[in-house]
Amino acid sequence: MSISDNKVTVPVPVQGTPEATGQLDDLLALMARLRVDCPWDKKQTNHSLIPYAIEEAYELGEAVQSDDDEDIKGELGDVLLQVVFHCQMYAEQGRFDMSDVITTLQEKLVRRHPHVFEAETLKDDAAVKVRWDEIKLEEQQAREARGKSKRRLDQVKAGSALMQAQDVQKQASKLGFDWEGIAGAVDKLDEEIAELKHELTDKSTAEVKANIREVEKELGDCIFALVNVARKLNLDAEAATLTCVHKFKSRFGYIETQLAAAGKQLEDSDLTEMDALWEAAKQHERSS
Repeated sequence: MSISDNKVTVPVPVQGTPEATGQLDDLLALMARLRVDCPWDKKQTNHSLIPYAIEEAYELGEAVQSDDDEDIKGELGDVLLQVVFHCQMYAEQGRFDMSDVITTLQEKLVRRHPHVFEAETLKDDAAVKVRWDEIKLEEQQAREARGKSKRRLDQVKAGSALMQAQDVQKQASKLGFDWEGIAGAVDKLDEEIAELKHELTDKSTAEVKANIREVEKELGDCIFALVNVARKLNLDAEAATLTCVHKFKSRFGYIETQLAAAGKQLEDSDLTEMDALWEAAKQHERSS
């Protein structure tokens, strides 16, 4: 039976204060209750939850890296919450429910593992990867037969904005849409920065806010151009940005530690003092 033939089941909200049972049906009933009685949960949409799903995936990655079982369990639960939350809302819309999602996943796993469930024999993981890609191509052809056409850049996978930007540029480059060297990418970066400055220079705060969408576009163009420079240097823009994030956190942590040693908190300090400690943090990095 296809999923379209199934009757969508909306979970019945749990009554009273539920116990933690470890059962999926009880979790679905709990989510249904939250959609009824929690003001924040009630106002969410599938679109409003997108940033949270992305955030939880990243936090799961960090937890796995930490190798702390309690953190990993918590973050896996948060990822599961996103699945349950989305399924609840789609069920409310009469489109599909958790059972449909699980069925789709089961069918996909069986379909993509013929070497496990059928007579096919694949000698190693490389052969499995080749066969996996062949099956995905067959699935895409089936999607196209349903009117879901695919363009050349549709193969770019979902991910952070930096990851997608770099992949989009890489795919376009394979098709000849690229500068020969890094100079063109740098010139484009200078051009985009100049356009952003034009939107900001000699403008009042009110004028900038009134034109904030245009500013947002120009800022995005600058970031995209900077990613292009990273790509031309064979650097990963995501990794480079994360390096900067970690460096910033480390230096700010140094400021907090030094203030605490002086019996002060961040709120007790001012920009001049924190800036001086920031420079001290940079010096500490060089000497360590």
